[in-house]
Amino acid sequence: MTTSSPTYAEQSAWREMQRFLPQTFQWGQDQCPREEWWDWQGHRIHLDAYRNPQAKVKVVLFHGVGTNGRQMSMILGEPLARRGYETISIDMPEYGMTRVAKGALVRYDDWVRAGSDFVDAELARDHRPVVLYGLSAGGMLTYHVAAMNRKVSGIVGMTFLDQRLQQVRDETARNLLMSRIGVPMAAIAAKTPLKTLRMPMRLASKMHTLVNNKAALKVWLSDKSSAGNAMTMAFLASYAAYRPALEPEAFDICPILLTQPAADRWTPLHLSEPFLGRIRQVPAKTVMLENAGHYPLELPGLPQLVDAVDAFCQAVTGEAGRR
Repeated sequence: MTTSSPTYAEQSAWREMQRFLPQTFQWGQDQCPREEWWDWQGHRIHLDAYRNPQAKVKVVLFHGVGTNGRQMSMILGEPLARRGYETISIDMPEYGMTRVAKGALVRYDDWVRAGSDFVDAELARDHRPVVLYGLSAGGMLTYHVAAMNRKVSGIVGMTFLDQRLQQVRDETARNLLMSRIGVPMAAIAAKTPLKTLRMPMRLASKMHTLVNNKAALKVWLSDKSSAGNAMTMAFLASYAAYRPALEPEAFDICPILLTQPAADRWTPLHLSEPFLGRIRQVPAKTVMLENAGHYPLELPGLPQLVDAVDAFCQAVTGEAGRR
């Protein structure tokens, strides 16, 4: 680690967020992850890691456009580590504590390539199976990474949104003006010098539905490393138009699990169903999380998430995840 690399030890936002979680998810001093760094194409990518050489499964966690890797560690990385899994949460470029390469213009395609290369890097360390988990936009990111990489053992998404579908854009963008005019304009801007122009994600999307607790939402929106972030026209355009290496009808890599929050006001179940309905060559299962919002803070949904991912990992890896 270099002295110029920021760390979560220096950030207060995630500590404030902790108080909105159920008591059993709030950390003591010894429960924080180890902060690691992975150099990729000039980016200094931050990792929250719970390394466990005895674990026979690695779970790699992806955030979305309103969260970061530390927030993935809080709801799933640390709870799964307690159950004997090795977990690693990634801060994708432009989010969390990751330091972007000087002069780099980050696109969504970079997130997919980074995710795939990270899986390769972990498999090069050892041959333990890798399961991917993703929240919000991170859910589809697990699919895009798996389709490109073709070596993961399972993927779990909090949602699977195909942004190429107009209905998905209409219902996940902040309003119809943004989905019908803003998205096409971003595509045009991405081909001009305006490609570096940034838009706050709370204006581009329904970020006000990220969590269902109003006091918690204020904390999330104040965090420039997650929900308070702003992304470029280039990123937004590439996110909306990304085409996977395999379309769902041809996807034969690994089983898929959707962990759908039942009280999700941003991405309800019907927005993932068109995509999952096209999966035909591998099992695709859905588990509903009771009373849970998009980023789940609630009981019983949050413990149900941990149970569901635990059971999925055991099923796809032959009980390998437990101690």
